[in-house]
Amino acid sequence: MRSARLLTAAILALASLIGLGALLFPFVSPAAVPVAGPGAHSQDAPLITVVLVALCLAAVLATLGSGEASSRMVAILGVLTAVNAVLRAVPGPAGFAAVFMLPVLCGYVYGPTFGFLLGALSLLVSALIGAGVGPWLPFQMFVTGWVGLTSGWLPRLERWPRLEVAMLGTWGLVWGFLFGALLNLWFWPYVFQAQQAEMYWQPGVGLVESLRRYAAFYVVTSLWWDVGRAAGNAGLTWLLGAPLLRLLRRFGRRFQLVVVREGS
Repeated sequence: MRSARLLTAAILALASLIGLGALLFPFVSPAAVPVAGPGAHSQDAPLITVVLVALCLAAVLATLGSGEASSRMVAILGVLTAVNAVLRAVPGPAGFAAVFMLPVLCGYVYGPTFGFLLGALSLLVSALIGAGVGPWLPFQMFVTGWVGLTSGWLPRLERWPRLEVAMLGTWGLVWGFLFGALLNLWFWPYVFQAQQAEMYWQPGVGLVESLRRYAAFYVVTSLWWDVGRAAGNAGLTWLLGAPLLRLLRRFGRRFQLVVVREGS
């Protein structure tokens, strides 16, 4: 069982390293960056998507082998993935998206692996349903997966329900901004406009200057949308978090595979 759990952790670590590598590649190897413009990653995005989906399936199999989940919990993952994909279509102001609430709550209740899988796979299903497939898709999957993954690392506050919901809502607020800030990196290093050069990256500008330029770009192009996303994440979680946590825990107790070890 321990080896299977280590395998699951290794798969998630590999997936995250691939995602980080794809996002940060231009800054690490600037000489290899083409002038791609809006078509950035159009060549490698399909391969990255296939690799990520394969790693997600491997994580599901490894989780079953570790005893962390039963086949019924995998079925619940499928249902919640479909539900979360539909939630992405819920309209709202600015960059509001209801798709982030369930990865936060499920990652917190069911653990990092479940949270990562729910976040990544629900973005894939949503893109397929809404014809939103493009070079941005694998990066959306990675970052939403990280939302669920990191939610599983939060401290357990079941004894203090109000504090628990407040923490999760605040976590959703933070990720509302982080999502936009990270996702911009899939295209920002590949575009340049001479008229606004102070907002765009160029090879050789240095770390501090790159951060300054990105901050200017983020404030001008993304901040308002991320305010809507962050406020939506927090508001929905604060409003619906308590009943949803009770429901998720009820399903967890009913369907989670409990492994009884000898001598326990």
